[in-house]
Amino acid sequence: MASLTEQSVDDKSPICIPFILERLQAYKARNPTKPLIIGLNGVQGVGKTTLVKNLASTLREKQRLEALIVSIDDFYLKHDDQIALSRSQPDNVLVSCRGEPGTHDMELAQQFFNAICEGKPTKIPSYDKSAFSGQGDRVPESQWQSVNEPGQPSIQVVIFEGWCVGFKPLGPAEVASKWTAPSRTLQRHELAHLQFVNERLRGYDAINRLFDLFVHIDAEDTLYVYDWRLEQEVKLRQEKGAGMTDAQVVKFVDAYYPAYELFSDQLREGLFEGRLGRQLRLVVGKDRKVKQKIVI
Repeated sequence: MASLTEQSVDDKSPICIPFILERLQAYKARNPTKPLIIGLNGVQGVGKTTLVKNLASTLREKQRLEALIVSIDDFYLKHDDQIALSRSQPDNVLVSCRGEPGTHDMELAQQFFNAICEGKPTKIPSYDKSAFSGQGDRVPESQWQSVNEPGQPSIQVVIFEGWCVGFKPLGPAEVASKWTAPSRTLQRHELAHLQFVNERLRGYDAINRLFDLFVHIDAEDTLYVYDWRLEQEVKLRQEKGAGMTDAQVVKFVDAYYPAYELFSDQLREGLFEGRLGRQLRLVVGKDRKVKQKIVI
């Protein structure tokens, strides 16, 4: 297991920042008022939180750019809407709780990004994962952070991060092909349930089309996510005296893993069809350190 010191080292920002800045100047020349929208996908436990904080602080402090971090987690459905979704699909464990594509409010996400892209005052939705004994619920709008208000600096860069950001739906035949091939989790689910999640992912395309740049923090082996989440939970138990057991962590990651198996390959091929040089893929090893840099 990597030490906490090793885990805290960020070797990704020094690669990501030049990638962003090299493209930002040309972007601003073409779009003097519209903010640069950066999508960022990173497998769970790889260090997304540290990376996006470092990216935003570098852009703010060294480039004097008003940078905003937004997480897809803050667009989860309201508790009541998630319950309704679960009841509408009583046998589909993929949508029995928040997590998989289909459990986010993408209409709310589109409203937010429309306002941001137009430079209008708006509020950033917020989600409380501890509400309802860990089932989670959206924070009341009165507590959301306001941006682009009169007297505030205008947002110039948005980093939209999340474990499934950038995932795109597949054709039904491709979902079926992946379901029949050897996999860790796909055959635990009915094909119709996987097709339901895939179909719901079509609602995410409107956000994907807004991205000007994309950063994909990938792993040499996606199975590393199990060990990384186990490490995080061990640390949590040491610090808080409570946390998931190892068996609970495996069950937790298993709930997310089908999306990795379905949609990661397509993201690796590139989000921007025919528009080269706008996606950065960093492949990390078991130690979370970058082993390969690919510009797509």
